[in-house]
Amino acid sequence: MVLSMLCVLYSCNTQANLKTEAEKVLHSVIQENAEWAMQQEPLTITDFVCERSSGGIHDFYSEGDYWWPDPLNPDGAYIRKDGETNPDNFVEHRLAMIRFSKVIGSLASAYITTKDEKYVDHAFRHVSAWFIDSTSMMNPNLMYAQAIKGITKGRGIGIIDTIHLMEVAQGIACMQNASNVDKENLANIKKWFADYIQWLTSSTNGIEEMNAKNNHGTCWVMQVAAFAKLTGNDDVLDFCRLRYKNVLLQEQMADDGSFPKELSRTKPYGYALFNTDAMATICQILSDKENNLWSYTTESNLNIRKAVDFMYPYIKDKSAWIYPQDVMYWSDWPVAQPSLIFAACAYNNKNYFDLWKNLPHSTDIQEVERNLPIRNPLIWM
Repeated sequence: MVLSMLCVLYSCNTQANLKTEAEKVLHSVIQENAEWAMQQEPLTITDFVCERSSGGIHDFYSEGDYWWPDPLNPDGAYIRKDGETNPDNFVEHRLAMIRFSKVIGSLASAYITTKDEKYVDHAFRHVSAWFIDSTSMMNPNLMYAQAIKGITKGRGIGIIDTIHLMEVAQGIACMQNASNVDKENLANIKKWFADYIQWLTSSTNGIEEMNAKNNHGTCWVMQVAAFAKLTGNDDVLDFCRLRYKNVLLQEQMADDGSFPKELSRTKPYGYALFNTDAMATICQILSDKENNLWSYTTESNLNIRKAVDFMYPYIKDKSAWIYPQDVMYWSDWPVAQPSLIFAACAYNNKNYFDLWKNLPHSTDIQEVERNLPIRNPLIWM
């Protein structure tokens, strides 16, 4: 127990040192992103209506990415083409949420590095529009996410879309003690997230997504943990820790640290990066003085460091990749993957840090943004 606590204290000191180094690396990026975010007006899902949605104006709606019209039956149910994104599907709500995430993450990053409360004021204008204002707010469920024409009005698999609320939740946590935060509004915002946690952990779609055996199950734990941390729900945090230890690692990871279900996809490189980032983010969110998931190893010798070490050489030199190339967006990866900076801090690993430092810290590729919910690592450190 004493050794475990010493390891956590050492990890905290290491994180503090590397956070200082990361701030230097990201200084100009944070400034540029904050300037952009300060110019953005609130935009929520109510600004975009899709007549194909079975929900109302306040219900998030999206359509399955890899589903296309059947050329043999153009008016019938859609068919699946794994890894091939249909550009005609409705994704405006998702894009609005990604924009929201970028705004709040950028403003929170600027606030924690400058302590200027103008960033907090502007951030909470956006947050209030999404979670409080009765004319523009989003309902706390994803009943109609990733619908498929002729098949379903919404699926559990669509819950992955709200990974882009994670940096909203964490940004709020970073700014909540600022002197200009309205406490009643803050309580209502936390209630929205508490209601969403309740839906995620009890609805048919939520349970279906929780039990997914691939990156979807990982992302369920990741986002539920982020929302539970904001709301102070210790029972849900403990549940997420147990699920990481007893389900995610044991059901998804191979002995070499790879994730076979991701490697079997038509975009194995992108999916392997995505799931590794999600697993590492879970460790970052859920580790504290009593629970250090970075040092946790299963009885079968599976742990997060194996996953990071498996991907490290392929991030450093993508030409070394021994698996098939992704059918789309192969040239757009990697970027500054959050698994690298989080693992660098956890293990005091300069190689991880240097690789992260030298990779692109921004992208304008929508597919990359969709699979990169952690864009502002400082707010998590």
